[in-house]
Amino acid sequence: MLSEFKAFIAKGNVLDLAVAVIIGAAFGKIVSSLTDDIIMPVVGAIFGGLDFSSKFVVLGGIPASYHGALTDYAALKAAGVPLLGWGAFVTVLLNFLILAFIIFLMVRVANRLMPKAPEAAAGPSETQLLTEIRDELRRKA
Repeated sequence: MLSEFKAFIAKGNVLDLAVAVIIGAAFGKIVSSLTDDIIMPVVGAIFGGLDFSSKFVVLGGIPASYHGALTDYAALKAAGVPLLGWGAFVTVLLNFLILAFIIFLMVRVANRLMPKAPEAAAGPSETQLLTEIRDELRRKA
């Protein structure tokens, strides 16, 4: 079983996939930072200090033991208050859209850089092949 596992791991596709997952995770962090640290502050500045990450709706009661600010999403969430964190969702959605667009651009550039496979030469038609087979059978008979 160990030798089968070694053969499986040694296949190029598995190694390529592992590298892609690692690079993808690192790239995801870069896009998250781009969204959180660059794009969202600019959007906030344009819309008068709007911070999407702190936008939420309280869906249930706040425990009596909670003494934090009612505007602190992280503290309310940690206290177990049911929240609809639409601002966090908007941020994650922007992360996804940016990541998808960047991947689209990368694939587009890669497709342009890859040499195109030459088109296969058109062979004889089905009718021509059947005619050749018929003629060959007649000669042998």
